[in-house]
Amino acid sequence: MAKKLPSGLKLQGIAPNILLKNVENTAPWLFQGEIATNGEQKAYLAKLVFYKKNLKALAHIDLAEYFHLCLAAHWTTAGTYVPTDVDNQIREGLWRHETVGRYIQKMAKLTIESWQWDYEQVTNRKCYNPARGQVMSTHEGTWLSVAIGAYNALIKNKQPQLADDVAQVILAEIEKEEKLLTELREKRDHINFLRSTALMAHNFGDLDRVMDQWEMNPEDPFYQRIYKLGHKLNENYSPILAYSGQVNKAFLAQENHRHMSMRQPRGLRKSHTFLIPVGPFMDEWGKTLGESSLLTNEEKVEIIAAFLEGYTRQDLAYGYTRAYHGLIQAIPGGLDSLARELPFDLYQTLKKSKFATTSEAPREEFEAVFKQKLEEFICPMTGMRF
Repeated sequence: MAKKLPSGLKLQGIAPNILLKNVENTAPWLFQGEIATNGEQKAYLAKLVFYKKNLKALAHIDLAEYFHLCLAAHWTTAGTYVPTDVDNQIREGLWRHETVGRYIQKMAKLTIESWQWDYEQVTNRKCYNPARGQVMSTHEGTWLSVAIGAYNALIKNKQPQLADDVAQVILAEIEKEEKLLTELREKRDHINFLRSTALMAHNFGDLDRVMDQWEMNPEDPFYQRIYKLGHKLNENYSPILAYSGQVNKAFLAQENHRHMSMRQPRGLRKSHTFLIPVGPFMDEWGKTLGESSLLTNEEKVEIIAAFLEGYTRQDLAYGYTRAYHGLIQAIPGGLDSLARELPFDLYQTLKKSKFATTSEAPREEFEAVFKQKLEEFICPMTGMRF
């Protein structure tokens, strides 16, 4: 049933005050001053903080401002353990709102602007291109999914020039990811390249899903230029995209999922530094958790139990074993120092299980195996090697 705000805005989706509560539930550190919110590219964070302190102002927002609020909430939480459930709103629902014609230009310009938002503090699922000081994450996929929704809505509402403006930024994002992959391969940066294939696959997967959601015409030249980029060769781009998709499928696809087991330990929500990274390269994350004084021993035990559950649930996923390795190595006395807080059966499992033995390899040895496998891999689609 539609909700109507005092401003007259009719909403089918989540009420703005409830949306803010959901953000606080998964990212409480935003409202505790832990991260910077100053500057134009972080203004979306400041917007959430403002409304949290001024809830009555939410009653007076219009469609464009509600769209802005949803974007801000999702950008802030997309890298957390419980992202806000406004995906379909920002990809399609709000673009089909009965009053969208009055606000569509503002929403589209905001979508273009959001491409430049600074998300580095609110996700750890990212890779780096050190040569350019460049970062890429799953947030680019979130952006692409919103942008292609904007494009389709603009075409439907006979706004061809603004639709073309959005299309050009979509193409710029694809080119950015293509260059990042190419440069990491040229620099022989195995680990960042592997991370980037998982992110690219996620990002272009988001783009494809929303193209399907909007039922775009497969004969459309723009559709043909940007659809299934990580799955098949496209004459407009380097084979690096299809190659990277195959690398992700071979090595990382089973590692990067929704991490449902990590939703249980509430201690993981205490700091933005606890956000989960790209698997399976999680040693440093585990070390951060082990060293942290924000987490009690009881909370660390709860996190370890979640690692074990996640490993059991997700066959052949090694990320949780690496996080466990990093965490235990960072605690003086290792696992034995947590014996008082550990249930006896969990303690015995951690001493003797495959999970425990798999986690024993040093980080350098573990990563060397992935580097060697990447060197030996021949892409069945392109014939390329790293």
